[in-house]
Amino acid sequence: MDRAQLADFLRARREALQPEDVGLPRGVRRRTGGLRREEVAGLCGMSADYYGRIEQQRGPRPSEQILAAIARGLRLSLDERDHLFRIGGHPVPQRHPRGDHINPGIMRILDRLADTPAQVINRLGETLMQTRPAIALMGDDGRWTGPMRSIVYRWFTDPRSRLIYPSEDHPMRSRAFVAQFRQAYSQQVPGAAEIAETLLAVSAEFAAIWAEHQVGESYLGAKRISHPELGLLELQCQTLIDPDQSQTLLVFTATPGTESYEKLQMLSVVG
Repeated sequence: MDRAQLADFLRARREALQPEDVGLPRGVRRRTGGLRREEVAGLCGMSADYYGRIEQQRGPRPSEQILAAIARGLRLSLDERDHLFRIGGHPVPQRHPRGDHINPGIMRILDRLADTPAQVINRLGETLMQTRPAIALMGDDGRWTGPMRSIVYRWFTDPRSRLIYPSEDHPMRSRAFVAQFRQAYSQQVPGAAEIAETLLAVSAEFAAIWAEHQVGESYLGAKRISHPELGLLELQCQTLIDPDQSQTLLVFTATPGTESYEKLQMLSVVG
């Protein structure tokens, strides 16, 4: 671990970021450019004291999980993330389609969608990040660990995961999930084979659809979400795919003037 280089690198990247780059208000009392330490700490999901000690060359060596959180919070590119891990004294993470590091461009778009339900998922259907309205709409998908991180795995093993969709839409959703997942399986995304093997053993529904060999990026444009407080919402799901890291940004909108549009405006209240 090179404490001096780590501190200098973090300071330089923090000072290069502007509040607008990460979806934060500039405020009238900001006298210098760049982000404050406490703002970066909030973006990284850690205390300002802990982050400050790293920049001040104090405290223990940051773990790989901490460095990954810092890389995401500072909107680092993959090359910058790799550099961060090297000077932080850890092996560089392997680059593969299941990676959790989000492209800085995707992160910048997500920052500007703070008032819109949006989330980033990878090839296995694992949610990497959600806006607050997305959590209010669909629940906190970032809380899962292990194979439960994958919506495909949850869909066929946990009946509670289906509550966000009307029951009459479940067969369509099942086929869409399997079609998306088979593509990840055929591309040998790490973890896909293990999930498929488990689901074939425990879910007759999954096994039957899997046998049909449907393949495709079937992120259906129209989605009906059943919210516990707002009721049924009819939404459009727009997608932006990052081919380099095989991640997809999903953005949920409703037609202005409709009842679903009004309900979306209420997410900040009920959420």
